[in-house]
Amino acid sequence: MTAVAIHPEVLKETIAAALGDKARRIGLKHGEVTVVVAAADYLEASLILRDAPGCRFEQLIDLCGLDYSDYKEGAWDGARYGVAVHLLSVSLNQRVRLKVFAPDDELPVVASLNGIWSAANWFEREAFDLFGIVFEGHNDLRRILTDYGFIGHPFRKDFPTSGHVEMRYDPESKRVIYQPVTIEPREITPRIIREDNYGGLQ
Repeated sequence: MTAVAIHPEVLKETIAAALGDKARRIGLKHGEVTVVVAAADYLEASLILRDAPGCRFEQLIDLCGLDYSDYKEGAWDGARYGVAVHLLSVSLNQRVRLKVFAPDDELPVVASLNGIWSAANWFEREAFDLFGIVFEGHNDLRRILTDYGFIGHPFRKDFPTSGHVEMRYDPESKRVIYQPVTIEPREITPRIIREDNYGGLQ
C-alpha cells in the first residue's frame, strides 16, 4: 500500500520552488516542513502557498504569537516577536508551518491573513491580545480573551506572573472593582507532615 501523504522531502522542494527567494529559510525536522519568510513577503508567500499547484494549502488550522526574548537562554539574536501559522492541504494531504518575525520589537506589526483564510480572524485577535502583535489589515482587531480595561499583554515573557491589577466584587458599591494585586510571593518549599502512627507504624 502506498503512502497517501507527500513525502516531507518532496514537499520541502516543492515549497522552495514555489516561493523562490521569498523563503528566507526552509527546514525539515521530525518530518515537518517549516518555512520562514520576511514580514514584507508574508502576505504574498501565503497566497502562493494557498494557490500554487503543488502546495494548495486551503486551510489555516492554527496561528499563534511568539516571544523569543528568552529563547535559548538569551542566545537568540533575531527579532523578538513572531507569528507561527500551521497550514493544511486537504486535497494533497500535507502540512506546513509558516513563520514570520515582526521587524520592530517596540511595535510588532505583520500583515493580516484574514483576507486569505477567514479562520485567521480570531487567532490574530488572540495573538494581538496576548502578545501585542498588530495585524495590519485586520478589519476587527480588538482584545478577545482579556477584560475590556486590561493593560499589557499577558503572554509576553516580561509580563509579571501575578499581573498588575486584580478584580473583585465590592458589596458596598455593588459592582466589580479593580485594585492593585494583593497576592504575596510565597516560599515554594515542600512541607513534610509526619503523623504519629501513620500507616499503622509505631
